[in-house]
Amino acid sequence: MNIEKYPSKLLENAVNEFSKLPGIGRKSALRLVLHLLRQEASEVSAFGNSLIQLRNEIKHCKVCHNISDTETCQICANPSRNNSVICVVENIRDVMSVENTQQYNGLYHVLGGIISPMDGIGPSDLEIESLIKRVGSGEVIEVILALSTTMEGDTTNFYIYRKLKGKDVKVTTLARGVSIGDDLEYTDEITLGRSLVNRVNYENSLGK
Repeated sequence: MNIEKYPSKLLENAVNEFSKLPGIGRKSALRLVLHLLRQEASEVSAFGNSLIQLRNEIKHCKVCHNISDTETCQICANPSRNNSVICVVENIRDVMSVENTQQYNGLYHVLGGIISPMDGIGPSDLEIESLIKRVGSGEVIEVILALSTTMEGDTTNFYIYRKLKGKDVKVTTLARGVSIGDDLEYTDEITLGRSLVNRVNYENSLGK
């Protein structure tokens, strides 16, 4: 077994922390740390301070649960957005993906995950009840289920659909231009945009 030898405990500690990031192995972590060591101290301080400030000051929108610098995010606070349509997504990255299509002008609801019994994630761990309350306000006429087309995503879609059944709201889902098993964030903007525009009633998708 090859055990890495570091000339400095400080270097080793920094590599250990970087290697905790997703997709970063120890070799990549070492390369990043050595890069930072070559930078001016002021640049490294700015880098570190930006992460500390992000962690300490970032907020979650009290309406849709998107990340925000303020109590209400820019999307929810924008009077030009259509507040009668809510697009339900798994996470913040999906909001960014849908926004990049420039095909959607409604609001969002970030669940914070999807139902996954294998990972111990149930409906109560997600922002589902707050979605039901938003729909119950009477202003929402359509809910778009825009979750990943995986087994977990489909399970979550169906759970939300059942919770909304009987309420005076149209429930739609993305057209199947998004391939089965794909995560929303990895779908190209044109395909995702077309899937939004050509969305279908959720009930009709159940038989397919």
